Amino acid sequence: MAKTKKEIINSMSLIDIVIEILDARIPLSSRNPDIQSITKNKKKIILLNKIDLADEKKTLKWKEYFSKEADSCLLTDSNSGKGINMVLKKIEELMEEDKKKASLRGRINKTTRVMILGIPNVGKSSFINRVAKNNRLEVANRPGVTKQKQWIRIGNNQELLDTPGVLWPKFESEEVALNLAFTGTIKDDILEVTEIAYELVKRLEKFYHINLFERYKISEEEWNEIKNLQNPVYELIKIIARKRGAIIAGGKEDIERVSKIVLDDFRNGRIGKITLEEV
Repeated sequence: MAKTKKEIINSMSLIDIVIEILDARIPLSSRNPDIQSITKNKKKIILLNKIDLADEKKTLKWKEYFSKEADSCLLTDSNSGKGINMVLKKIEELMEEDKKKASLRGRINKTTRVMILGIPNVGKSSFINRVAKNNRLEVANRPGVTKQKQWIRIGNNQELLDTPGVLWPKFESEEVALNLAFTGTIKDDILEVTEIAYELVKRLEKFYHINLFERYKISEEEWNEIKNLQNPVYELIKIIARKRGAIIAGGKEDIERVSKIVLDDFRNGRIGKITLEEV
C-alpha cells in the first residue's frame, strides 16, 4: 500500500483529471482519506459506482453531498455501462478551457491524462473496460486484482492511468472495517465469515427489515417468537439456515454455510438495493 501511494503521488504531476471511484453502498467507508489530500489541487470527478446495488434515494443524497467538494459527482454502474457516457462528457467539459489555452500556444490535440483512484473492489477495472470498450483489464468481484499501475489509451487524445486499490493501514472505526468486510473489500479468507454475517444480519434487520424478511421468507410471527430472546440475531440466522437448507448431521444449522449464503446474497443485490451509510 505504501509503494502504491508513493507511485500515485509521483504520477500526479502528469495528470489533468482525477476520477475517484466510491462504492455507492458505503460511500464514506470506501474512501481512502489519503486520496483527498493527494488530489486536492486537481480537477476531480467522484463516481458513485455500483448504483444498481444501492438504495436509490440515499444515492441521490450522497450525490448532492459529494458535489460540494468535487467538480462533479456522477452515478455509474460499470457492469451495465450506466452513466459511463456522462463521465466521458464531463472529462471533455472540464478540459475545454485548458485545450483552448493549449491550442493558442500551438499545442493542438493535447492529450488528456486521467487517473483512476479507489480502494480495492470498487469497480475500477470494470469502469476502464467500459470506457475503453474492451476487456483489457482483468475483472473480478474480489479485491486485489489490479497489481500495478498501467496506462490505457481510450481515444486519440485521452489516456487513463489505472492504479491498484489503496486501503489504509489502520481503519478509523469498527464500522468502517465491517462495511468493507460486508462488501468484500477485505478478503473473506482473513476474516471470520460467521461474525461478519452476524453483524450484517443485525444491521439489515434494523434498517432493511422488509428486504431481509422477504428474501428469506421470514414471517413477522417467526420474528415475534425470537425477538425478545437473549440473542435474536443468532436465532434469526438459524431460521435462515433452515429456510435455505443449510443443515448438517443431526439436523443442526450449518452456520458457516448460511453465513456465506447471506454475504453472497447481499453482495450480489439479491436482498435488494441497500446502502449502509447515511449522509
